Amino acid sequence: MINFLKPPPYKDPLPEEKVDAAYKRLRLQVFLGAFLGYAAYYLVRKNLALAIPGMIQPLENGGLGYTKLQLGIALSAISIAYAFSKFLMGALSDRSDARKFLVIGLVLSASLMMCVGLFPFATSSVGIIFAFMLVIGWLAGMGWPPCGRIMVHWFSHNERSFKMGVWNTSHTVGSGLMGNLAAWGTLLIGGFFVADIGGGVMVEQSWRAVFVLPSAVALIIALFCWWALRDTPQSCGLPSIDRYRNDIPAQKEMSSDKKIPVKELFVNYIFKNRILWLIALANVFVYLIRYGIADWAPTYTEEAGLLTSEQGKMAFSLHNYAGVPGMILIGWISSKVFKGRCAPANVIFMVLVLLSIILYWQAAPVASFLAEAFSTDPDATRVTVVYSALIAIGFFIYGPVALIGVQAINLVPKNAAGTAAGFVGLFGYLIGDALLSKVLIGAVADNVSLGWNATFWIMIVASILAAIFSATTWKKEKATYLG
Repeated sequence: MINFLKPPPYKDPLPEEKVDAAYKRLRLQVFLGAFLGYAAYYLVRKNLALAIPGMIQPLENGGLGYTKLQLGIALSAISIAYAFSKFLMGALSDRSDARKFLVIGLVLSASLMMCVGLFPFATSSVGIIFAFMLVIGWLAGMGWPPCGRIMVHWFSHNERSFKMGVWNTSHTVGSGLMGNLAAWGTLLIGGFFVADIGGGVMVEQSWRAVFVLPSAVALIIALFCWWALRDTPQSCGLPSIDRYRNDIPAQKEMSSDKKIPVKELFVNYIFKNRILWLIALANVFVYLIRYGIADWAPTYTEEAGLLTSEQGKMAFSLHNYAGVPGMILIGWISSKVFKGRCAPANVIFMVLVLLSIILYWQAAPVASFLAEAFSTDPDATRVTVVYSALIAIGFFIYGPVALIGVQAINLVPKNAAGTAAGFVGLFGYLIGDALLSKVLIGAVADNVSLGWNATFWIMIVASILAAIFSATTWKKEKATYLG
C-alpha cells in the first residue's frame, strides 16, 4: 500500500515554450479537483448531525429514542478520529501521491456512511454508531493533507493566502450542500426507509436518507478528482512554483523540495515551533464555535421553537454557504491589507463572531421587538432573525477557520505543510470539536438546570479566548513575514 501511494517521479522538463500554457491549465485543473474533493468529504462528515432531530424521536415516531448526549458522544467519534488522523495522515501525505491519497479516503468514507443509512444494524446501538463514525472520521483525515500538499506545490507564497482563502470555501460549500442534499434526500427517497417496531407496526425513518444521498454524490465527485488531480508540478514536467513565479519566501528553506527526516520534521518544525502551539490553542476555541453552532443548530432551533425541521436544515445550509464570501474576504484582507499576515484579520473576525452569537442567542426577543416596531408577521420575523444570525456567524467564523490553516503551512517548509496543518487540526478537532462542541454542548443542553442558555455562554467565552490567542501571534507573525 505504501508503494502504491508513493509520489510519482519527476518527469523530464517540458520545452520552455509549453510551460506557461501547461501551468495555467493544470493549476486550474488541480484547484478544481482539490476544491470539489474536499467539499465532497463534508458530504460524509455532517450526516449524523442532521439526522439527530429524527433519531431522538420515540420509536413510534420513526426515531430510535436516543438522547442528545448519547448522539453527541457518537458524533464526537468523527472528530476524535479525525483529529489524530489529520495529524498522522499529514505526515504520510507529505510522502504520498496527493491524487491517490484523497480519492481513496473519499471512496472509503462515502461507502461506509452510506452503509449507516442503508443497514439498520449500523444504528442499532450508540456503540455501533460510534464505531462507524470512528472509522469514517479516520478516513476523513485523508482529505485536508493532500489538498494542503497540492496548494503549497502549485501556488506560491505571495498568492497563497488569497488562493487558499478561496479554496477553503470548499468545506462550507460541501457543508451547505450537505444540508440541501439532506432535505432533498428526505423528500425524494425518505419514504423508502421503513422499520418494523414490533407487532407488525411499520414506521417511516426518512432520516436515513440523510446518510445515503450525500454519500452517493460524494462517490461521483471522487471519479472527477481522479481525473483532475496531479501531485506536483515536477511530476508533470514543470518547474517548481517558486521558480515559475519567481516568488521565493523570505526564509529560503520554505521552498526546499528535499525530504525532511521524520525526527527533524516533528521535533524542529512542529514541537519546537512556539507559534504553532499558539495557533493550535486559538484553533480549539474557533472549532468549538464552528461545530458547536453548526452541528446543534437543527436540534436547537427546533427544540426552542424558532424553526421547523425543514427550516432548520435550510438554516444549516445558509450558515455554511455564508462562509464562502467570508473566507474570500478574509483571504483578501490578509493578503492585501496585512501583507500575508493572518492574526490581525482573525482577531477582527472573532469580535464580529461574538456579536453574531449574541444576536443568535437573543433571536426571539429581538424578533418580537422588530415585529412590534415595524408591524410585521411575528413568525416570519423570527425566522428572518434566526437565519440572519446564523448567516452572520457562518460568514465570520469560517474566516479564522481558513486562515489558521494558512498560518500553519506558511510557517514551515513545504514538505512539512501537511504535518503542520495536522498538528493544529489535532487541537481543533480533538479538544475544540469532539470534547467541547459535541460532548460538552450535548451534556449541557441535556441538563435541565443549564440547558441551551448555558451553551451560549460557552460560545461567548470561546469567542473571546479565540481572539486573545490569535492576538498573541501578532508580533511573531509580523517578524516572520515582514522581517
